[in-house]
Amino acid sequence: MTDSAVVTVSALWAVIAGTLLCGFAVFAVTLDAGLSARAHGAGGGWFTLPSRLARLLRQRRRTTVAADTLLWRVGGIGMFIGAFLMVAVIPLGRWTLADLDVGVVWFNTIDVLVWALVWLTGWGANSTHSLVGGYRFLAHGLAYELPLMFALVAPAIAAGSLRVGAVASAQQDDVWFVVWMPVAFLIYLIGVMGFSVWGPFAAALATDIAGGAGAELSAVDRLVFHAGRYLFLAAGAAFSVPLFLGGGAGPWLPAWAWVLIKTLVVLAVLVWLRRKVPLLRPDRFMSIGWTILLPAIVVQDLVVSVVAVWKG
Repeated sequence: MTDSAVVTVSALWAVIAGTLLCGFAVFAVTLDAGLSARAHGAGGGWFTLPSRLARLLRQRRRTTVAADTLLWRVGGIGMFIGAFLMVAVIPLGRWTLADLDVGVVWFNTIDVLVWALVWLTGWGANSTHSLVGGYRFLAHGLAYELPLMFALVAPAIAAGSLRVGAVASAQQDDVWFVVWMPVAFLIYLIGVMGFSVWGPFAAALATDIAGGAGAELSAVDRLVFHAGRYLFLAAGAAFSVPLFLGGGAGPWLPAWAWVLIKTLVVLAVLVWLRRKVPLLRPDRFMSIGWTILLPAIVVQDLVVSVVAVWKG
């Protein structure tokens, strides 16, 4: 696949991309429920999802005193919509919704918006626990965002372009970027878990603050917010494919099938990691982010730059 082979198909890909993203999110929810049931020795993990969904849809919306309802709703709905904006620049084989010249920057812009969305969810409820959760997320964001930005830069430097299709194409006749950019790939996955408020970065929703940013969420509001988290996790997994895993490169199967397979594998790993890595206190992770991750990714970018110049 060459750079020119990426075809923009607006209306059709909008439907396909949205459907696939929802399918990936359902896969993540189902797998997460199954792993949770297995870890706690409880049965029916996969089969309780429909009942939980029905219960949230029937539940009455909780209200708090002097809540800023508009900001509260914007935060939750934004989490749901943001992931769909992310997948707009991800090629499915040779088709994409928006083959932007700055597709990598577009992805990074949306993930930065999550800062505001989670914080607004915590602030808008006018609740102590919610507000603490919002600020916890900002603290995590300060630690993961800059390393994530440098991680996104590495494949763009190697490809000589910020277009996602060009980054995927650069790996077609060469080794995948994950092979010689392992640090960037690892830090990218850390960033995905970060902006999805997932696994070790779920302190903003921890039980020690009664659910944190989501403490006052109920009914449809709770459903939309947490669905947004799974959608962001799925979008992050999908974006890793053109960025590090060769896009649609692979034998026998068509390019679009390889994109789906690779996305499911990355997503399954991220869901599995939720129970393998403990919650990270924001202050401790800030130390890790600034003293370990940031220097490591700067060195990785330097190596990629030297290799790119040498090849060029």
